[in-house]
Amino acid sequence: MTRPITLFTGQWADLPFEEVCRLAADWGYDGLEIACSGDHFEVDKALADDEYVPAKLAQLERHGLRVWTLSNHLVGQAVCDDPIDHRHQNILPARIWGDGEPEGVRQRAAAEMADTARAAAKLGVGTVVGFTGSKIWKYVAMFPPVSQDVIDDGYQDFADRWNPILDVFDEVGVRFAHEVHPSEIAYDYWTTKRALAAVGNREAFGLNWDPSHFVWQDLDPVGFILDFADRIYHVDCKDTKKRFDGRNGRLGSHLAWADARRGWDFVSTGHGDVDWEEAFRALNSIGYSGPISVEWEDAGMDRLRGAAEAVTFIRNLVFDKPSAAFDAAFSNQK
Repeated sequence: MTRPITLFTGQWADLPFEEVCRLAADWGYDGLEIACSGDHFEVDKALADDEYVPAKLAQLERHGLRVWTLSNHLVGQAVCDDPIDHRHQNILPARIWGDGEPEGVRQRAAAEMADTARAAAKLGVGTVVGFTGSKIWKYVAMFPPVSQDVIDDGYQDFADRWNPILDVFDEVGVRFAHEVHPSEIAYDYWTTKRALAAVGNREAFGLNWDPSHFVWQDLDPVGFILDFADRIYHVDCKDTKKRFDGRNGRLGSHLAWADARRGWDFVSTGHGDVDWEEAFRALNSIGYSGPISVEWEDAGMDRLRGAAEAVTFIRNLVFDKPSAAFDAAFSNQK
């Protein structure tokens, strides 16, 4: 069987989980990458109520769906972020935000990410996708000038906060796949190298490959797969279209998503600048066998149309690696 194609439910958290299951099944998805948002998956309930996880699995089974991955981007963001402010209050569960005191928020977020690993193990999945947050993203422009000591402290802060979380991931046999993304501790090639080194290249910490965040930074998504072949723990499919015309640019100019004056925007898979065929060839070459997850985020297309279109597009491209017999026959013809 070829790799399963799943739908990430993060952009669908406004709908009840039952409705998302029905839609995904009707469109032909094999399963879901379930976000810890809305009623889709609640970490605290999964650990407190022994009937919660079996009920979720039964709900998926009724629709012919499976789950390979949990995602908890929003809570993970608060583990390292500085400042912690109104933006986090808007995305965090009230029990994690609490009174909003920044260090308390960070500690509750860290505890929740450890609990997410425990909940994933109960659910029977081996990967949690998410963000890490970053103490030093605010210095990305490097002006006013920032000393190397400040940057070093940011990576040390990441290691100090995430290593205890990753200890729990190790204990329960689950891996964390960090989504390399602007505003995180790792957002490009060099910061990914440094983040991996900061946690001692431990196996519990890997990567979620989402090419949309590479394209608008002028990074090579396919090269990233090959560079970090042993760390690609999960794949999200989201496309990006660049529209640089001399006025707009990569930083987005504080313009809203889908504003035509932006230099780039997320578009439906297959409508942007990602070379998907080369990407899937690269995933084959590194032996990636996990799910291929559609992350829907296109303000210019109705999502009910686009999500159905995306699974068809990807299914036509997610080809299996040639068999050993084929390789041998091909070699004999040379």
